[in-house]
Amino acid sequence: MIIGVPKEVKDHESRVGVTPAGVKALVEAGHKVLVEHNAGALSAMPDDEYQSAGAEIVGSAHDVWRLAEMVVKVKEPVEKEYTHFREGLVLFTYLHLAPLTALTDALLNSKVTGIAYETVRDRTGALPLLTPMSEVAGRMSVQVGAAYLEKEHGGRGVLLGGVPGVAPANVCIIGGGIVGTNAAKIALGMGAKVTLIDLNLNRLRELDDIFGGRLYTVASNSYNIEHAVREADLVIGGVLIPGAAAPKIVTKAMVEKMKKGAVIVDVAIDQGGCIETAHPTTHSNPSYEVNGVVHYCVTNMPAAVPNTSTLALTNATFPYVLKLARLGANAAISEDKGIAEGVNTFNGILTYGAVAAAQKRDWQAVAKLV
Repeated sequence: MIIGVPKEVKDHESRVGVTPAGVKALVEAGHKVLVEHNAGALSAMPDDEYQSAGAEIVGSAHDVWRLAEMVVKVKEPVEKEYTHFREGLVLFTYLHLAPLTALTDALLNSKVTGIAYETVRDRTGALPLLTPMSEVAGRMSVQVGAAYLEKEHGGRGVLLGGVPGVAPANVCIIGGGIVGTNAAKIALGMGAKVTLIDLNLNRLRELDDIFGGRLYTVASNSYNIEHAVREADLVIGGVLIPGAAAPKIVTKAMVEKMKKGAVIVDVAIDQGGCIETAHPTTHSNPSYEVNGVVHYCVTNMPAAVPNTSTLALTNATFPYVLKLARLGANAAISEDKGIAEGVNTFNGILTYGAVAAAQKRDWQAVAKLV
């Protein structure tokens, strides 16, 4: 198979879809890899490393997309990339289609097989390709939140861990999944007082054991959420419904009652956000204020640490890249139910129910189409 690795073009997106180590394995397996010039440079992976591994360096994104049978990316294509879509192309990347109707239309109209990292499942039903970036984003959310609590960023001027004689900041984490757990690790490590809210009581029991009772766990309901958010200096949104638009857990009315200079970091913003006042931002213009509350809602937070993020992501994605290349997309979809779960668009048909529900469209299971 001919595999294309274009340079990411989303604002300040500095990760890359395949590493030189991945290229070497693909070439050794008999495949051809086309890498756009400087695709890995911002992840500290220069062209000469790709060439040494056996890749062909291509001067333009247009040629990478035109010549490749499968394109492996990190982030969902932006509008100027839609012109590269064509029938028969396999696109393997994060798609986050639920809030993106224009991208969904472009994929369907061009009959691209769109396989989304965030909905691929493993044998246990987990989301192995979402997990590493959720780990990075969860950990980053606290250090970003700590920075934005500083006065120069519009925050309350609160040190997250406090000092002797001065109380630490209150951190409220919404959601006890991968994002929430990793956020709790870092927030507790920095000395904050941390409250984590989740619907699942068994998960709260697990987290209470994991953190030795240092974490305050609270059952999710609107009363408890409103109280915790009102007391918080930093609120981290980490709610996920796989492939679907995130539910609005924190309402505008709740935000209005928050402390002036408090900070919200909505990690769920890729799926529309779980804070009602949140809207997507970029690394170029990462924050804004609503009712005196600072909102940080960058949709590709892990791009701020691209070397770590690229290595973490490709450790997880590469076995799937290799399988898709070895079998071809249709055979891999038929053979591997986890890959089939990742298929969001196929031959002009929407194939993921949660995206269909978010966009009020019809859909069909890909198993009936392959």
